[in-house]
Amino acid sequence: LEGTLVAPAFTPQVADPHPEVRGVPDDDVRSDRDQVPLFGPDLPSPMGAVAEMLRLTPGAVRSRHPQASVAALGARAEEIVARQPLHFAVGPESPFATLRELDGWILLVGVGHNRNSFLHHAESLIARPRLKQRRFPMLVDAERIWCETVDVGDDNDTHFPVVGRDYERHAGIRPVHVGQARTALLPARDFVAFASRRLDQLLDEERSAASPSS
Repeated sequence: LEGTLVAPAFTPQVADPHPEVRGVPDDDVRSDRDQVPLFGPDLPSPMGAVAEMLRLTPGAVRSRHPQASVAALGARAEEIVARQPLHFAVGPESPFATLRELDGWILLVGVGHNRNSFLHHAESLIARPRLKQRRFPMLVDAERIWCETVDVGDDNDTHFPVVGRDYERHAGIRPVHVGQARTALLPARDFVAFASRRLDQLLDEERSAASPSS
């Protein structure tokens, strides 16, 4: 296999079921938190049949982030999954950055840009991204502890669909249908550069609109 296939193998189930509870938890909260699985390379991902098929293919490797791992198979798979910090798991030191640097391509099959994780990567590169906290259990010296990290925030279908449509128009991308699935192929490096600029603009406009008039 000369090329390399990569798919998100995210595990949102590895998360605090009670993020609103701070301080010492009661018995019910503690019990719920104790049921949250620890991440491991064999933990299933709910990202869909294609991603799971890739993850389970002999020879596939997986990055190690508890919530935002990717699975990869092929010539440069080990290189792509090698680095992924706990903070900004989709950011400048992530597999998404490596794919961008390698001039990878983004293939969207049956999903829109609201499911395009490279838009989170693009947002991580701007000066004032939206932020969120990740919270997940890990084993440290054989002790189960809860870790808190920072990453770019969720878009909730606010700007990502707009940026994706704008890029397709800008780059002359013409999606096709494979069966019933709308399918688009995008160059990662050019897409991320465009998306970072456009997201920065949209978020500045959003902040300006929310500011009280002087």
